[in-house]
Amino acid sequence: MQPSGSASQHLSAMLENTDRFLTTVEIETSRGILMGEDSRKTMDSAQSLAEFDRVDFVSLTDNPGGNPHIRPEVLGQELLSRGREVMINLSCKDYNRNSVESRLWALDSQGFSNVLALSGDYPVGGFEGQAQPVFDIDSVGLIEMMAQMNEGLRNKTLGSSSSGHRLEETNFFTGCVVSPFKKLEGELMTQYFKLALKVRTGAKFAVTQIGYDSRKASEIHNYVESNGINVPMIGSVFILTAPAGRFFNRWGVPGVCVSDNLRDIANRHAKSKDRGRLFFSELAAKQIAILKGIGYRGVYISGRPALDRVQQIMELVDSYSKDDWREFAKEIIFSQPGEFYYYEADENPGLSSNTINKDYISSRSKYARAKSRIGVPAQYRIGKFVHDRIFSEGSSGFKLGRVVYKQIEKNKMLSDLAHLAEQVSKVPMYNCRDCGDCSLPDIAYLCPESQCVKNQRNGPCGGTKAGQCEILDKECIWIRAYDRMKPYGDEVRMLQGPVIFKDGALQNTSAWGNTFLGRDHHAKKSDAVDEL
Repeated sequence: MQPSGSASQHLSAMLENTDRFLTTVEIETSRGILMGEDSRKTMDSAQSLAEFDRVDFVSLTDNPGGNPHIRPEVLGQELLSRGREVMINLSCKDYNRNSVESRLWALDSQGFSNVLALSGDYPVGGFEGQAQPVFDIDSVGLIEMMAQMNEGLRNKTLGSSSSGHRLEETNFFTGCVVSPFKKLEGELMTQYFKLALKVRTGAKFAVTQIGYDSRKASEIHNYVESNGINVPMIGSVFILTAPAGRFFNRWGVPGVCVSDNLRDIANRHAKSKDRGRLFFSELAAKQIAILKGIGYRGVYISGRPALDRVQQIMELVDSYSKDDWREFAKEIIFSQPGEFYYYEADENPGLSSNTINKDYISSRSKYARAKSRIGVPAQYRIGKFVHDRIFSEGSSGFKLGRVVYKQIEKNKMLSDLAHLAEQVSKVPMYNCRDCGDCSLPDIAYLCPESQCVKNQRNGPCGGTKAGQCEILDKECIWIRAYDRMKPYGDEVRMLQGPVIFKDGALQNTSAWGNTFLGRDHHAKKSDAVDEL
């Protein structure tokens, strides 16, 4: 059977030139060689699904859950040779930026154009113990890299002052992921802000994280349309099982939550004669119907589905009448206790209206902001005060600092003393790790080097659990940054600048000197703004 999109029609054409609802199925890669038993089973499943006329393309995972697996392009090569559309998941947790670039050249050379950019789950396993994560760049940096490669990356020669010739243009069609099923205001809003940044950077479509709250699925679709974020949305539907429900309920997968209520419902249906198979298929089918009704461009089906299961689910979707999805939306609203919503509820409680949350609007009033400043930590107050007067380019303090540091760096003893003074002030106050390319002003004076296991400098990852880091027993620094900035009205400017890349060459050098003398990412940001 020929795929409905036809072998000659690429994902970009399907999304940009048609308005039909698309279907993708995720294939989770396995550990072991391609000719091994597990990998062959995975390949057989992928081939059968790719040939099903209701599946437009398959998506292949990249070391899912932080575990080592065979690379997705190894499995994808045979599918690609058969004319099937394949999407490669590419995460940043296992590779530095050079390895990422190298792998992207290989992907384009092999004919893979559809890439889903991910920061990736923190490693949980590896040979002889847990692997050391990399996170040299994040998903936003990966999108920026692909955008520049599509334009022809500059081939700069080591030690040369020339910009170099441009390399051949690649042809990546880049997607991103957004996690809208978040509990806290700062947790949710920073996801929305980061989605906008990803789209500005070059993402051409967005896939939502797994979730079981129709109102949140509706809300992010409204937010995208209302805020000019011009990106097709594809909604995730995981085919639930009782064991998976219990695992998600314990936050077994970063960023994925199954409420106690849904967990109990899943456990109850698992006791039926078919172990809940029909119920879970109906749950997935209803979610797909809701996504279609809301206006999503497609569905991303995961949960290790076999062909017969996908066929059953699609038959159920076809059996529903045009407006059944509105009733289904009332059923599938398994939110977290006290969950924040950006919009008020619609007349249908399972959907979002276009009216912004009245409590949220009230919290942004001048009186509310002034009142909430009382709880802002001193580190932020001091950091903001000093930065605005000394480290902000154009200020009189910055001009003086540039003059002073030009003289300081002529003498090694003075340079060492100045660096020591910098560390004496920054280490106790901010737990500085002396990276030399400081992002304290970007994240409300919270250090990503010491306080974020993924060193996220372009917004939060999607792995938070009710505001808590997926690894550390503390609140995500990006949520803390949002809460610090909101009393001053600065939260709306979060993630509005160019993409940040930490320069590893600056490690253990003076961040102050690098800022004043234009060597760090702040200078690159200023240059990028000037070019706009």
